[in-house]
Amino acid sequence: MNHVLASFICGLLLATNGLDAWAQPANSWFTAADDLPVTSQKPNIVLIMADDLGYGDLGCYGQKLISTPRIDQLASNGMRFTQAYAGAPVCTASRSVLMTGLHNGHTPARDNVPHYHTYLQEDDATIAEVLKPAGYRCGGVGKWSLGDAGTIGRATHQGFDSWFGYLNQDHAHYYFPEYLDDDEGRLELTGNGALRKHYSHDLLTDRALEFIRKSQANPFFLYVAWTLPHFAAKDEDPDGLTVPSTAPYSDRDWDQRSKKYAAMVHMLDSDVGRIVDLLSELELDENTLVIFTSDHGGHWSVPKQFQTNGSLRGYKRDLTEGGIRVPFIARWSGTIAANQTSQEVIAFQDMLPTFAALAGVSPPQGIDGISVVDALQGNELAAPREFLYWDYGHCRARYDQAVRWKDWKGIRLGAGSDLQLYNLATDISESHNIAEKHPDIARRLEAMLDSAATPSERYTIGKRYRGKPLWTREK
Repeated sequence: MNHVLASFICGLLLATNGLDAWAQPANSWFTAADDLPVTSQKPNIVLIMADDLGYGDLGCYGQKLISTPRIDQLASNGMRFTQAYAGAPVCTASRSVLMTGLHNGHTPARDNVPHYHTYLQEDDATIAEVLKPAGYRCGGVGKWSLGDAGTIGRATHQGFDSWFGYLNQDHAHYYFPEYLDDDEGRLELTGNGALRKHYSHDLLTDRALEFIRKSQANPFFLYVAWTLPHFAAKDEDPDGLTVPSTAPYSDRDWDQRSKKYAAMVHMLDSDVGRIVDLLSELELDENTLVIFTSDHGGHWSVPKQFQTNGSLRGYKRDLTEGGIRVPFIARWSGTIAANQTSQEVIAFQDMLPTFAALAGVSPPQGIDGISVVDALQGNELAAPREFLYWDYGHCRARYDQAVRWKDWKGIRLGAGSDLQLYNLATDISESHNIAEKHPDIARRLEAMLDSAATPSERYTIGKRYRGKPLWTREK
């Protein structure tokens, strides 16, 4: 099966027809490389991203109490990555890294605060903007976070032909919203907060399935940014876990919060199955790459019995592995061999250049991501990056940084603090700080931390942000 993907990439590189059909965008970052022409064999790409789902929440990653048969099946039919990383330990920044191919120290949005109406600017390039010149129809559902309605950062101004869901980060805290953003307008759901007639996840899933049906004749990119199992606003649910029913866990001898969380993961799993089933029904399996992942680690409030992040230390908002290592599954029937496990180190910033390679176009220059097509082939990365970088807390009480180089992980908790050093090959739980035993390695990683991030006027280190969300439920 690996030879099929290799042949596909070679076909993209060698084909010589189809260039006249390109619609060249105005963005100065784009170059249509002569050796990467469009072919008729470009795969569809379905990228499904859960929200706050931990590394240990899935059966195929060790979960024992919550059943996830459809996602587990996706893994058994494809490739399960054990060393995949989110772009950041929080939602907005991680999505920015995913969309732009720039790591946490370079990407436009670097944290959930300060709150801005828009994060992406006119000259920022997204996955959708890279794929559109290759003839892709690009659609998205769910949580965008990178630009509110009416701003240049909105999804439909950043390459997406359609977007349905929540453009604003804080709007997504409501599962029974009064409206959802729908392309350039709204789907009004007046009274839904009280009547609870329309659970947003169901609407998002229905629209995702509709997009696939309408787009099946041509190459498409579908970004399914579901909000499950992210916590809800407390004024919508006192447990912070809004779900229509606790089935199929209603009769378990668990507290109510545990039942609700498990039911959220169950809904997520079932609807992954609905998407996969539709691709099969439409006979698109062999021409569709399906990726499932999460935007960062699980939240600390998830009931402890579930061990949301498995043996990893920390949670969402942490730069230890529990905050940034995520489940990542890739299935492409007939191309990616079944039942594979990859230990290659990949990250969200790699998605843009990888999708560009599969589509036969060049990614923007100067991005931090690399193509991981080699990893999808089941091989080692031919040209691995020098290091991976994350940070968190520019405008908070403490500014943290982390770097991974080979198997070494360095963490600095607070500007100017001593480096914590871990060997992930022998200490995945980051429980033994060995900086004193390896001073040369520690100094090397400190130099990486000092040089990795480009200062941003929007994210002042040491100046604490005390503002409030721009979006309120009354809007």
